[in-house]
Amino acid sequence: MKVIKFGGSSISTTERVENVIRLIDEANKDDSIAVVFSAFGGVTDQLIRLSEMCSVGDEAYTEELQELEERIFRFAKTLIRAKNQSSVFAHLKSTLNELEDVLHGLTLIQELTARTLDFIMSFGERMSTFIICEAMKDRGMDAEFADAREMIKTDETFGAARVNFELTNRKIREYFESRTALQVITGFIGGTPKDETATLGRSGSDYTASIFGAALDADEVEIWTDVNGIMTADPRKVPDAFPLDHVTYEEAMEMSHFGAKVVHPSSMQPAFEKNIPIRIRNTFRPDFDGTVISADAKETQHRISGVSSIEDIALLRVQGSGMMGVTGISARLFSALARADINIILITQASSEHTICFAVTPSDAHRAKDVIEDEFSLEMQVNQIDRVVVEKDLSIIAAVGENMRHTPGIAGSLFRILGKHDVNVVAIAQGSSELNISAVISKEDETTALNAIHSTFFESLRRKINVILVGTGLIGGTLLRQIRDHRHPLGDAWKFDIRVTGLANSRKMLFDPNGIPLENWQDTLEQSSQASDIDILFENSRKYNLTNCIYVDCTASEQVAQTYPKFIEHRIPVVAANKKAASGTLEYYHRLKQLSHTLDTPFLYETNAGASLPIIQTIEQLRDTGDSILKIEAILSGTLSYIFNIFDGETPFSEIVRHAKEKGYTEPDPRDDLDGMDVARKLLILARESGYELEMDELVIEDFLPNESFEVDGIDEFFEALEDADSAMTERVKTAQQSGKVLRYIASLDGNSAKIGLQEVAQDHPFYTIGGGDNIVAFTTERYNETPLVVKGPGAGAEVTAAGVFADIVRVAKLQKQ
Repeated sequence: MKVIKFGGSSISTTERVENVIRLIDEANKDDSIAVVFSAFGGVTDQLIRLSEMCSVGDEAYTEELQELEERIFRFAKTLIRAKNQSSVFAHLKSTLNELEDVLHGLTLIQELTARTLDFIMSFGERMSTFIICEAMKDRGMDAEFADAREMIKTDETFGAARVNFELTNRKIREYFESRTALQVITGFIGGTPKDETATLGRSGSDYTASIFGAALDADEVEIWTDVNGIMTADPRKVPDAFPLDHVTYEEAMEMSHFGAKVVHPSSMQPAFEKNIPIRIRNTFRPDFDGTVISADAKETQHRISGVSSIEDIALLRVQGSGMMGVTGISARLFSALARADINIILITQASSEHTICFAVTPSDAHRAKDVIEDEFSLEMQVNQIDRVVVEKDLSIIAAVGENMRHTPGIAGSLFRILGKHDVNVVAIAQGSSELNISAVISKEDETTALNAIHSTFFESLRRKINVILVGTGLIGGTLLRQIRDHRHPLGDAWKFDIRVTGLANSRKMLFDPNGIPLENWQDTLEQSSQASDIDILFENSRKYNLTNCIYVDCTASEQVAQTYPKFIEHRIPVVAANKKAASGTLEYYHRLKQLSHTLDTPFLYETNAGASLPIIQTIEQLRDTGDSILKIEAILSGTLSYIFNIFDGETPFSEIVRHAKEKGYTEPDPRDDLDGMDVARKLLILARESGYELEMDELVIEDFLPNESFEVDGIDEFFEALEDADSAMTERVKTAQQSGKVLRYIASLDGNSAKIGLQEVAQDHPFYTIGGGDNIVAFTTERYNETPLVVKGPGAGAEVTAAGVFADIVRVAKLQKQ
């Protein structure tokens, strides 16, 4: 047998009721069932509102009552055929007249007791259940209305009545023994020893279903609601939350206590005691199996079952030297709070016994403070106990799961991920059952913490890597294509999904927390009405709680380079193709490196010195293993490497440069390559990475072209001026050739001496045979002293540079894995 319950959201419209009746008809063909109903969606709130209006003599209640009456009759008229309506209407009219009489009496006495409110609220379930039962009969189903007040017997604690289970179980069994029709039962209500109406408290209809299921030894209790089951987190706060196939009673109770609204702990208790499974199902997705709650834990790949939260709490701290080693302090504290009817949500105590912290609802905070200070007034007068400290605007987050028991590393992962997302933990509590780890944090960090924890513990389902890219030129555009083409193979290999959630150029920007489609990003960006603003991109990354976020700079902008600290300070890694930060002032370079180290937040810029060549990584690995960089010789410009490989004196130098520009090997303005500043920035970065404290003005840049070539206004004028240098350049290359040498534009570092210039190299030099636009770096170190360590390969071009940026993004993604 099954006991099935449908909540208010499942029957809030006539269309939904029709759907529910179809579900019941199908279920009744396969199993013996009983059905429990809540009030129609919104009716209970309307009844409470009517009660409050009448209790203050608000005559406008008659309009509210009329609206309720019209809605009730609209359900009956729509769901039941005309020929069967008369007796139904008569019953409903009688019921509504009874409600009207009670409300009228309430306007006269203007005193709303819990007993009266319970009676008024009962009309919701009584009317909805009656109408649905009659609608089922109208469709030929063998159904019978069952008033739960006749069977569920309670005490007189109105508002949250306690059930007399011995009497209730006997009455339910006796009632069902003499019935063969499908029983359609009112949820939420019971009857007192005086046959007065009492409600069962929060989630009362779920409780009703559990009570009947336990009394009838049902095979299963089904709770039909508007979600697919118990979720791994609140989907309104964690978009990646998903339904669980199975949880234990204990897990469900823990998750419910900490904010999961699907099922309330008290409603599970009767079924729990009889070891009857409870299944949570979605009325609007009947094909979905939902979540089963049972006593037995099932094997799962996840270390936790879910993460929940209590959004708004206050933390009270009681401390003082007079508490240490004194027996009875805790007993007095919590007894005083219990007498004041103040519920404690969480407790934590320092092992020194110097401090006790506990959490309450904000509405109870100041009353709790007064109660404690009254209880310990004498101790406070002699400074044995300090004044109670109240902290507000806090939340509790809790990781819950059977797999947490005896599993090392859960707490470490939890608090490490909170630290990585800049979430400060105010207090911590863990029960001896190891089923729950709770942390008190700032309320403003709640959603960030939930998303970060969820992403960490459910990472096997593919972590989402959120890229914010600034700069959509040649490098940035190529990077977007590479991400589009390779994200799925990477995802299969590393179980992460790289999405571009923010995109900006110098004029416009896009932001989509679900990811920007990369198939037509150019058109989408061009059509955007949002002006480019990195501050807004940053704020959106925080607003939408983007976990595993990476800030990528593919510009050459000094202004963009100055934004890095803001991201790193909030533990958002930075990947930069832009050289302006690492080659800026030494102070700024050290600031970024220190921030990155202190906050354990990557700042990667491998492409700053050689596109995708592992040059900076090589220096890092050498120094990390105790080696010292003594000398560096390098060709660091793919453009100049290409030009001097082609230039043999037969074709004028200006024509070689023009040809290189036409093929896209140079910057739009070739002077940016030929003035040596790009190479100087790269050498400065390598020097700093090698441990040398250099500023840009300490580098010597030897010009190989006359200054006049760079002082003209436009690019066409530049090429005209460059022609004047052709003869001198031809003479220089011929002179080198006569000595069996070639020209190479070389950057060199020897100790604190750094210089860049055009040099002649002989055949025995490692740079002699370099071809095309390759870069090459030779490291002389303490270990590689006799023969330098050489890194060589393509050092320029959109494809390899974008690939280097992509590689840094993947490095960060791997580092973010917990």
